Amino acid sequence: MKKKLLIWMFLFAATLCMGSVANNAYAAPAPQAKPAAPTMDLIDINTASADQLKSLPGIGDAYAQKIIAGRPYARKNELVQKKIIPAATYSKISSKIIAKQK
Repeated sequence: MKKKLLIWMFLFAATLCMGSVANNAYAAPAPQAKPAAPTMDLIDINTASADQLKSLPGIGDAYAQKIIAGRPYARKNELVQKKIIPAATYSKISSKIIAKQK
């Protein structure tokens, strides 16, 4: 009687293990890590064309021309200090621009 009980317990445990292995074989693959978003090159406000400047949020023809006319810039925050663009517009583009020195 004990022998039969042990055999049944063994078969039951083996069945559970087999079911677990079979379920894992058909489980959905683990999600892949998202590739990093492509980084946008910074736009140099000292050398950018009007079209490049207009690609920035909040910068249209008028602001692009004012930026070009106010060159050169030692620092990018001079756009606000020299009253070329408003602070609200600058906050939208500050992470996308740079003022390189020659």
